[in-house]
Amino acid sequence: MNFSEFTSKINDLKASNLGGLEAQFLLAPRLRLQYDAQKIAANNPKRAGVLALFYPNEQQETTFLLTQRASYQGTHSAQISFPGGKLDLNDANLQETALRETHEEVGIHPKNIEIIRELTDVYIPPSNFLATPFLGFANTKPTFKLNHEVAQTIEVLVSDLLDEKNITSAILDTSYMKKVEVPCFKIQDFIIWGATAMMLSEIKELLR
Repeated sequence: MNFSEFTSKINDLKASNLGGLEAQFLLAPRLRLQYDAQKIAANNPKRAGVLALFYPNEQQETTFLLTQRASYQGTHSAQISFPGGKLDLNDANLQETALRETHEEVGIHPKNIEIIRELTDVYIPPSNFLATPFLGFANTKPTFKLNHEVAQTIEVLVSDLLDEKNITSAILDTSYMKKVEVPCFKIQDFIIWGATAMMLSEIKELLR
């Protein structure tokens, strides 16, 4: 998808109905399916904001940004995610959280990002976070400056997201589950699963 085509769709993206849980659950691990709204509320989850940022690459193709987390002794070590993080007491709202965390993690200033809309919250059982994704764009490819939380940036073509051949499943070991099969996107040899895949599933339906 050419970036000019993407920007021509922005008003439609703002107005279209979201796929919500139905779209997310197409790529949800079995663990996540055990939690309904009542159970999530009872867990009093921590709040987080993340950013799905779209921008043109050097060929003016529409791409979006993912990051690979640095390796650490924690739940989401080395996993693929959007930039984002925990709500700070000084954040006015979760959109501000997503923009602040993006700036801190990959060096993109909020003034260079335009938010299109808020997407459906995603509950993340292993870390007990309720993450709110925001869809945004930059008119030029950003210059990235990574902090210690990010091992690398991953630039993904929208055409790869929309390609059904990139949806598959994988058997994974993590700190909280062993040899569990999960639905995922496999793009550029990266396995994108869990909350990030759920968010991308909703975005994929919205872009269609």
